[in-house]
Amino acid sequence: MTEVNRPPGVGGWTRLVTARPRLSLLIALLITALAVVAGSDVADRLGSGGWEDPKAESTYATKALEREFPDSQPNFLLLVDAGSASVDDPEVAAEAKRLAERLAAEKGVTGVGSYWQSGAPTLRAEDGREALIAARLTGDETAVNETLDRIAPEFRGAHGPVDVKIGGIIAVRHEMQAIIQEDLLRAEMIALPVTLVLLVMVFGSAVAALLPLGVGIVAILGTNAILRGLTEVTDVSVFAQNLTTALGLGLAIDYALFIVRRFREELSTGATPLTAVATTLRTAGRTVLFSALTVAVSLAAMMVFPQYFLKSFAYAGIAVVLLAAAAALILLPAALVLLGERVNALDMRRLFRRGKAKTKGEGMAASSAAEEGAVWGRMAALVMRRAPFFAVATTAGLVLLGLPFLGVKFGTADDRQLPSSAESHVVQQHIRDGFPGSPGGGLEVLAEGKATETEYAAYKERIADLPEVLRVDGPLVQGDAAYFTVLPKGEPVDEGAQRLVDDIRATDAPFETSVTGTAAVLVDTKSAIGNGIPWALSFIAIVTLILVFLLTGSVLIPLQAVLLNALSLTAMFGAMVWIFQDGHLSDLLAFTSPGSIETTLPVLMFCVAFGLSMDYGVFLLSRIKEEYDHTGDHAASVRFGLQRTGGLITAAAVILAVVMIAIGTSRVTNTKMLGLGIALAVLMDAMVVRSLLVPAVMRLTGRATWWAPAPFKRFHERFGLTEGEPASTTPLTAEAEQENPEPISSPSRV
Repeated sequence: MTEVNRPPGVGGWTRLVTARPRLSLLIALLITALAVVAGSDVADRLGSGGWEDPKAESTYATKALEREFPDSQPNFLLLVDAGSASVDDPEVAAEAKRLAERLAAEKGVTGVGSYWQSGAPTLRAEDGREALIAARLTGDETAVNETLDRIAPEFRGAHGPVDVKIGGIIAVRHEMQAIIQEDLLRAEMIALPVTLVLLVMVFGSAVAALLPLGVGIVAILGTNAILRGLTEVTDVSVFAQNLTTALGLGLAIDYALFIVRRFREELSTGATPLTAVATTLRTAGRTVLFSALTVAVSLAAMMVFPQYFLKSFAYAGIAVVLLAAAAALILLPAALVLLGERVNALDMRRLFRRGKAKTKGEGMAASSAAEEGAVWGRMAALVMRRAPFFAVATTAGLVLLGLPFLGVKFGTADDRQLPSSAESHVVQQHIRDGFPGSPGGGLEVLAEGKATETEYAAYKERIADLPEVLRVDGPLVQGDAAYFTVLPKGEPVDEGAQRLVDDIRATDAPFETSVTGTAAVLVDTKSAIGNGIPWALSFIAIVTLILVFLLTGSVLIPLQAVLLNALSLTAMFGAMVWIFQDGHLSDLLAFTSPGSIETTLPVLMFCVAFGLSMDYGVFLLSRIKEEYDHTGDHAASVRFGLQRTGGLITAAAVILAVVMIAIGTSRVTNTKMLGLGIALAVLMDAMVVRSLLVPAVMRLTGRATWWAPAPFKRFHERFGLTEGEPASTTPLTAEAEQENPEPISSPSRV
């Protein structure tokens, strides 16, 4: 296998990645095969929780109660339905007691209790036709799932005079995990063929269209292997697989689209394949690397939060972004060198041209790109001529779309994330609608330290006097520990229940106390998120400002980029509340609105959507900067940048939106919200912010856009990203640019 001949001007990176192109691709194929094997069972090792702060008071209390009072923490329920009979009917009661005895005899099950044992009114439906058997499945998440898989078929269904359904938090999470895996497979089956069709429409050539798809598949398989390795040392959420698929396909296609498009354009100027690859890597390649860093920075910000749900997305996102960039910058150039002009082969659009096909890929690629560029060039000229109008109107529209977010209510993920037909959702809905006192929705207060009965009674009385308390049960004492159960007057996680958590924690006691329960977990989760947000936003903002400065050498453009990117997310946040919290379109989108937004989800969606917005922003700014370095004409450079990237960014956004919408077909509400919300954010960013707001704002700031203090300029000259030397051409004046608004079409800078 001989080394490819290298013409003058081919850089070191090009020599490295194309030295042995066939060998490089063979090694990549072998590594991908190993990744398939390594990541084959990743789905079975992912967790379905991770929303709690592991260092919070509620988490401590939950673990302490599990240890000291395991019967106090039931996580498994049997809903016993007596049909038209009463649960107190002797035949029904006898069968229910037999079920409870059988359940207590199962390995991995403890703390079995039922209405027929205790007579507790909270375990009996108000109509008297349903009642509960509660238990705790012991062990870690894997052990609990194994126990559930073993016993659920034995207890589910008809048993003499009663019918039994499976519920409880363990059943909810188990069913959620199974549905997510099924939905993810379906999403991939939807996204892959549709994406391929769109890529063929963009490139015309089936060969060129397959390259980005191949890069995406390599990134996804590699990330699954990395996640599998991470499960050996830390918890990883099952939801992270959705992000792996979405970003793996979306970003890999973005990067490959950018590189393949540039390579084909360089070929159309008469460059050899190796020279075309060298130019592509020197320009588009650097932009891809830079873009990947900006996306990775946004995703890395989730590492500051304690919940492993968010950390998992950081693990998965950073891995898939870096793998996508690596595949696009290492494997793709090798494939392009080998393909050469054949990258334009299998032109599917020839079927519709009937004899108008041109040869060597130069024809259709160049002419269609020119026509497309002309449209975007004229749009840029129009926007810049009416810059104040477009800037004000677009900003006002985006702010208006985001207003519903001012009414956001934060909650916890529960069974209503599942479709209404899911068994565990049905059980929990029956409990909410038909049982008194919200069983399982109360607060539990752990008391640690020696105390007398009188002290326990006085503390219980102080809690009972709190305004939001319906009833206090207990204490149950064991050694130097005891616990009380407190039922709030309203819903388990409404504002009253959250105030009650704070009131109980502020109540004086002669012993150490800690509070857990659904409302307490929500209070602690909101606190952890609130504490982490300033650090996450500061990290994203500071690193993004630095990276964009290194790209542009301007101090104003980085500020514009951060502010406009944040503005592009308003529609996503407004839609999140209007649709998923308030329940609009719930019938159309087939979900049950819990009346709140899961607390960690806005953080996740912000980090992902902001990173993707920066991805497109870097593509546009790099072309504007490249042209400004050549001509020195600000207005013409902005127009040129939009002309050359407008169609590309839109195509990439549409493809990524297709992938996210496929993810959004999930039957799990959080996954649906994630997919559809980010799809909306991506489309708004590409079609509104990049097309209208960015050129309008840059026109208003004029040549001051590129200003930087002298020390900053020297720093950028030494460490900044540059893509070639400035040309010696005479720059157009602003007046000349206004007189000649037709787009620039210099093939050397396509």
